[in-house]
Amino acid sequence: MPVDIRGLTPLLQVFDMPTSVRFYCDILGFTLVGQSRPDDDFGWGLLRRDGTELMLNTAYDVGKRPATPDLARVAAHRDTCLYFGCPDVDGAYATLREKGLSVAPPKVASYGMKQLYVTDPDGYHLCFQWPA
Repeated sequence: MPVDIRGLTPLLQVFDMPTSVRFYCDILGFTLVGQSRPDDDFGWGLLRRDGTELMLNTAYDVGKRPATPDLARVAAHRDTCLYFGCPDVDGAYATLREKGLSVAPPKVASYGMKQLYVTDPDGYHLCFQWPA
């Protein structure tokens, strides 16, 4: 019998938790549904939106975070892209622009997916896509 799998929840390592939570909640509409501590600068959080879950974890322990992000570490984030099903890619584009994000207009990929790419505060790529 195959393994019973009911979902996928990626974990992203982030430099500054409050900045990342503001991006995912205020810009993308996720809700913070769990966190490791009750303060604003907690180390781990679970975000949810419309059946999609995402976990954020601080890349550094309390008191160990450098003043600025490690550029080599952030550069490696470009290897990661999260693809979200998004029936209204054009609407997502308009909403993100209204919220002040600088994003290029959606394009249709050669394989027929209309796609809108965004980069989060930590350099992770996000793609909102739907069949064209």
